[in-house]
Amino acid sequence: MRIAQVAPLFECVPPKFYGGTERIVSYLTEECVARGHEVTLFASSDSITSARLVSCCDKALRLNPDVRDWIPHHISMLEQVRSCAHHFDIIHFHIDLLHYPLIHETRLNGVTTLHGRLDMPDLWPLYRLFSDIQFISISDAQRGPMPYVNWVKTIHHGLPSALLPFQPYPKGNYLAFLGRIAPEKGPEHAIEIAVRSGMNLKVAAKIDKADEAYWHEVIAPMIARHPNVEYIGEINERQKAEFLGNAAALLFPIDWPEPFGLVMIEAMACGTPILAFRRGSVPEVIDNGQSGFIVDDIGAAVQILSAVLALPRSGVRDCFDRRFTARRMAEDHLALYQTLLDAKGELKRSLAEDRPREPRRRRNPFRHQILKGKPEEDQIIQETM
Repeated sequence: MRIAQVAPLFECVPPKFYGGTERIVSYLTEECVARGHEVTLFASSDSITSARLVSCCDKALRLNPDVRDWIPHHISMLEQVRSCAHHFDIIHFHIDLLHYPLIHETRLNGVTTLHGRLDMPDLWPLYRLFSDIQFISISDAQRGPMPYVNWVKTIHHGLPSALLPFQPYPKGNYLAFLGRIAPEKGPEHAIEIAVRSGMNLKVAAKIDKADEAYWHEVIAPMIARHPNVEYIGEINERQKAEFLGNAAALLFPIDWPEPFGLVMIEAMACGTPILAFRRGSVPEVIDNGQSGFIVDDIGAAVQILSAVLALPRSGVRDCFDRRFTARRMAEDHLALYQTLLDAKGELKRSLAEDRPREPRRRRNPFRHQILKGKPEEDQIIQETM
């Protein structure tokens, strides 16, 4: 199969630090290549891949201080995709919504994974307008706000099995918070849980410009007041294995409809149990009582923490191996690609069969005789036939 993967340009593929979407695009791309498919990746030039890389900007936009506007870079990428679209059997977009008019007008054989939240009213008229586009959801919960979208499949994320090694004996007696410093991620809830339980908390998270005020006004003062809470900043993949693997548990006290929550399965891969709030996709991802526990508020989290810490780490890893490997994710995507291609083939055949045929011209039995007539007679007869 000839497959194009179109990644966001905010981070390289895979990202050096934070970047869930680009990370998933990388895992999916590499698994498809490993299965013998011809894959082209549209991404930033600092991306690393075994697929054919089409460079769409010099470096990841978030890490480029010269970039002020990300839209022109993505529009340029879409023109590159359009110009060579005929080379691909399937084009898989991961860039939210900029490409919808392109698919809508050109009828590209494309599919789009929606990686973000869909509960914002600004989006609803847009998705009603482009209701024919084929979408993949990353959880069933993500679909809730927009059931009328043309959903073709839910495919949960997956990670390479050996990416984050299983750690049966964690060295640190601390709780972990990993992600972004943002109100919807609930870092203040994680701090409160740690303070009320008396456990140490390590916070590994990036701070976006949009959340700097929240950091300075809410989170930084909380950390300063509590010596058992440590902020260690944004970490890379190698540091993540050690950070999550040595944690006693991961806190995931989100305050928004999380579409998936990649950090949950990263913790599972390490064998680290999870304590999470019942929001968004959490009940789909966590096997309650096996890979972690799901609660509704801070008080319930503090009460059940001891049960979370007592979960067998081998059982947590088993949940990961059974449900969240990159191999399973790639197999789900490849099966969907084939289904879409088969459906397109059936549609073409159906249209060809339904197309009205031109009526056969009846043979004129006198044509041979006419052509043998006099030239001036032939002309008159031909004009009246």
